[in-house]
Parts: sequence; C-alpha cells; structure tokens
Amino acid sequence: MKIELDDRQRRVVDEAGDFARTVLAPRARENEESGVFPRNVISQMGERGYLGATLPQAHGGLGLDPVAYGLLVAEIEKGDCSASRLLTVHLALVAEAIHKCGSESQIRKWLPRIARGETICAFGLTEPEHGSDAAGIQTAYTAHGSDFRINGRKRWITFSGIADLLLVMARNGEAVSAFLIERETPGVSVEPQKGLMAGRACHICEVILNDVIVGKENILGQAGQGFTYVANTALDHGRYSIAWGGVGLAEAALNAMVSYARTRKQFGQSIGSFQLVREMIAEAVVGVYAAKSLCWRAGEMRKAAAADAIIETTIAKHFSAGTAFRIACDAVQVHGGNGFTSEYPVERYMREAKVLEIIEGTSQIQQMMISMHGLRRFGRTHAHR
Repeated sequence: MKIELDDRQRRVVDEAGDFARTVLAPRARENEESGVFPRNVISQMGERGYLGATLPQAHGGLGLDPVAYGLLVAEIEKGDCSASRLLTVHLALVAEAIHKCGSESQIRKWLPRIARGETICAFGLTEPEHGSDAAGIQTAYTAHGSDFRINGRKRWITFSGIADLLLVMARNGEAVSAFLIERETPGVSVEPQKGLMAGRACHICEVILNDVIVGKENILGQAGQGFTYVANTALDHGRYSIAWGGVGLAEAALNAMVSYARTRKQFGQSIGSFQLVREMIAEAVVGVYAAKSLCWRAGEMRKAAAADAIIETTIAKHFSAGTAFRIACDAVQVHGGNGFTSEYPVERYMREAKVLEIIEGTSQIQQMMISMHGLRRFGRTHAHR
C-alpha cells in the first residue's frame, strides 16, 4: 500500500526508514538488554528533526502533516519500539500539548529545545492507583504564596528516567491542572521500575514529587483545565501516534514471519508452502492493510480538522493495537521454538505489541468510547420489517 506524500515529506519518511534499518534495528536488542536508549541515538533523532516532526518549522520542527508523521512513526517502530515510544511521549503527548495549549512564552521557550532534542519530555498522568481512571488522580497542588506546592507520585512514566521536562497533572479539590516541571526542580526524584515485560529501554520510572514549588508560569493552559483540555489534547495525539506504531510493529512482525517461512524447511519443504502457515500470513497481510487504512483515514481527517477525527483516531488505535498483537503472536507461532529466543525479534515484537493494547487508553476503554459513538451514530433510521 503506497500513500502519496509531497516530495519533501516523502523524503523525510524514506530517510526515517533508512535510519530505522541502519541505526535503530541493529541496536534494538542490545538496548533492551542494557535497559538504556542511547543518548547519541536521541541526538541523531534530534538532528534529523524527528523529535519535532509535527511542530511548525517556525519553532524548529519539520512541519509534517498527520499522515506523514504517522508513516514516520511506523518506520521508526520497525527499527526499535523504544524510539517510537520516545516520539509518542516527547512529541505527541508533551510537545503537541504545549503547542496547542501553551502560552506564547511557553511555546517560544520550550518548542525549539524540544525539536532539537536538547530538552527531553515525559508525560505524568498515571499513578499507582489511577490508570484508566485518570480523572481520579491524587497528586495534589496547593497555593504557596503566589506559587504552587505539588506532592504526589506518578507511575509507569515513559522516559522519565532521562527527561528534562515533565508535564504533570495534579489536583486541587475538584480542579485538575497541568504543570510543566523541570527535572532539576527541588523535590523531584525518580525510581526506575524493574522487571518490565516490555519497554525495557524506555527509562520507565516512578516519579516522586515531594514539596515541589513551581510558579504560575508553569501552568499549561488555564488552571482547572488540566484534564478536560490539556490531558485530553495530549492523549488524542498520543493515541494517534500509538495507532501508527501498531502499523509499524504489525508490518515488522509480518516481514519476520514471511522471511522465516520462506527459509525454514520441514518435511523437505519450506514451511511457507504449508496451508495453515499461509493462512496466518494471509490474515496478517489483511490486518496490516486494514490497520494502515484506518490510520490513513484518521490522519486525513486530522489534516482536515474534521469533527470526527478524535473518534476515528480511537477506532484506528483500537484496531491497530489488537492487530499488531495478533500478528506478532502468529509470527512467534510460525517461528516455533525459535520464536521463544531473543535470537529472533518476534518474541520482542509480541511483548511490545501487548503494551499497545494498554498504553494511551486500554483496549477496553477504547471499546467504551467506540460503543458510545456507535450508539449515537447507528440504528436511528433502521426500519423494522
């Protein structure tokens, strides 16, 4: 499936594919085993503009439209899922939230640094007791003279281990506000989270906020609009990024499945000639095409600022994440015993694909949102016969 882009954007996406194959993929296993995503690779991503891919060129970004950005994410995902997660949290969740919700001074201060990779960002919403129930967060802020005092803990915060800037949601009574907190602010500390099934090179930590003092200039958007405006804006961009990540991961698993099926021989012939293996390949091809089509549609609607762009993004994320996991599982199945060893990438693909069904809203949360859309959109003109 070939999606048309203008020459500049096509060149960026194609170069990202080369970068993923030559720089990211050869080090993905090593990065996972070491639990470190290398700073020099982050620097290369910044130099190439990927860390500011969607930001306006006036602020140091590449100015990619949503479809081109999605294709770039898919290419990066094929190389190393950790690099794709960095794009999601750093760019889609935080930078886009600053761009859409920030003041002129916040935009001027942060976006060029973010685009260059001089400032790495992390998004602090999830807590030890609040994930899907994000509106129930307990991290609290109170007035401290003309400033604010913040106390609480955030958990599963991707790239917080090396982040320079945290976008944190905190509550004061019923009001939830969003704060931009620099990592070096007194009272901010992190605790690495170990034993992870996936995301092992994503510097995932628990963030502890102990009497952190910030000024009014650190509020992103208006006070009290942290969840309804800032977090929801960020999560919509994050879901779109994850949807395309699912496309890339599904395609990587399909490539691995087909390559192995062509070369692995059993009973005197390649296993790709066996009917049931071909069935898995066929379903994987259909899944990749369908997921890519849904993401493409969502991207076009986002370009047009269509009213249904958010729900289309939700649909794409839900389908893409589930498809990536099913294809990755089948890729392991085709590899047989070899699928259970890190000598082949498919076991990593399967673990990473499962995460896509959880982050930026679980599949069950997406189903709730999609079902509400379905109840509003369908069935009203049905005639009983």
